[in-house]
Amino acid sequence: MRLVLFGATGFAGGRILREATARGHEVVPVARGIGSEGRAGSLHDEPFALDVTAGADVVVVAIPARPLDDGTRLIDALPTLYSLARKQNARLGFVGGAGSLRVSDGGPRVIDTPEFPEAYKPEAGSHAEVLDALREAPEDVDWFYVSPAAVFGAHSPGERTGAYRTGGDVLVTDENGNSAIGGDDYAIAFLDEIERPAHRRTRFTVAY
Repeated sequence: MRLVLFGATGFAGGRILREATARGHEVVPVARGIGSEGRAGSLHDEPFALDVTAGADVVVVAIPARPLDDGTRLIDALPTLYSLARKQNARLGFVGGAGSLRVSDGGPRVIDTPEFPEAYKPEAGSHAEVLDALREAPEDVDWFYVSPAAVFGAHSPGERTGAYRTGGDVLVTDENGNSAIGGDDYAIAFLDEIERPAHRRTRFTVAY
């Protein structure tokens, strides 16, 4: 398949790029300062976004949701994403956040718990808004949104195991109550969904 990957230089985006390439997919890496190894540009530049996604089967969005230095937010780009998804007949895949997951059935969201770090709230809250907006997307837009476990990112990259479990809107934990997923295994789950769609127009989460 042909994948266009916005945010290819980030933690999740870089691992998705590597996993997709290893599986033999054609990947167009996109980032603002990517250089000659990809296409430099922004999802917020609609003519560029439409051009770079020409022929895409899947458009992967792995960029921050919080306001950037220029004031742009991921949620502001959703109309452009819907437009290009229709034009290219492409599926949209989002690298999401864990903050909008529930700690248990009927329980509070992770972001609303007392122990959630204040410094992470702008990104987590912005991602929750993106997810809410996606759930109201026009019915002809095919999308999926993958929330990682609570522990995920460059501070805890983990080791590749090839194993993961999936869940819906509730945080997935192990027998000790821990919730974690390594970067490579998150990418494996993401590519598995691209190759064998099982979550259409919905969010799912992955963890060990």
